[in-house]
Amino acid sequence: MKSHPIMGHNRISQYHMTHDHTTHYQLAPCPTARRREALLHLAAVHDPAQQPALQQALTAVKALPDTVWQGLWLATHGDHIEAAAWVQPLANQTAQLWLPRQLNTAAYSLLESLQGWVREQPIALCHVSLPTYLTAWEKPLTASGMRVLATLAHLVWPCQAIQPPQASFTLLPLQALTQAEQLALLARVGEGSLDCPALREALPVETLLAGFHAQAACDISSTPSHWFRLGYQGESIGVLLLATHQPRWSLQLMGLVPEWRGKGIGRAIIQHAQALAAQAGALSLSLTVDGQNTPAQRVYAQAGLVEEGREVLLAWC
Repeated sequence: MKSHPIMGHNRISQYHMTHDHTTHYQLAPCPTARRREALLHLAAVHDPAQQPALQQALTAVKALPDTVWQGLWLATHGDHIEAAAWVQPLANQTAQLWLPRQLNTAAYSLLESLQGWVREQPIALCHVSLPTYLTAWEKPLTASGMRVLATLAHLVWPCQAIQPPQASFTLLPLQALTQAEQLALLARVGEGSLDCPALREALPVETLLAGFHAQAACDISSTPSHWFRLGYQGESIGVLLLATHQPRWSLQLMGLVPEWRGKGIGRAIIQHAQALAAQAGALSLSLTVDGQNTPAQRVYAQAGLVEEGREVLLAWC
């Protein structure tokens, strides 16, 4: 999940609603010959905030079989493309929905058809994130069967010199644990967590870990060098997972097992993350937190992180 800056009101006109209940559309996967034309009908192509992520997605699929394009669908009237949407396959039976350029009746019909198609595929969860300027899409997406999983707050901290605090725990490489031990620890950290509980319910911990690997742009067979478990007297009490893309780092996951929560350790963990980022010369450290997770937001605010935007996370699952 990535943050998007809140755009001005002038962008909203690109996603206006039109009403034409008499038009009938042909809804089908995009023919290979029209693929380039279809992609130009995606919203992200025309949105500077989404263009880098879409370009990254298109680059990634070049090394994959042509079946990745089965989720590129069109709504056409005659020979004219009225709307296009793409279900991009991701790791571990997940996918991302790239929205049509305009919110119109063709888009409504297309979303309904795609929902039925997704249900027939080996896709456990197909998600989309709506930044503030795209909230008009929430109603048609929920009407197509999508479920609101969370409101996400994107926070950022401009890096500055900071010393890691004295803490009772130590940072140890997560890779020292076996794969089974890593999954068991992540499952314990997720127990009763206030951060995106609906998402945790929808996805097994194996899929969440695969998603973190993908976000860190690492091969699933290796572990990023800045993934840590928190150790205390030989016991694993939590995790700190950092993605270290220069010049901007991001905190993928920070959490404690249930019995270690409420002891004031969270502030020390985030300060360790800040110190590591600053010492490595990063410009900023960012993270995403559930907008309803008040305790975590309080800790992050005390550590100097400020909110730069919000998104609504929805999914067919």
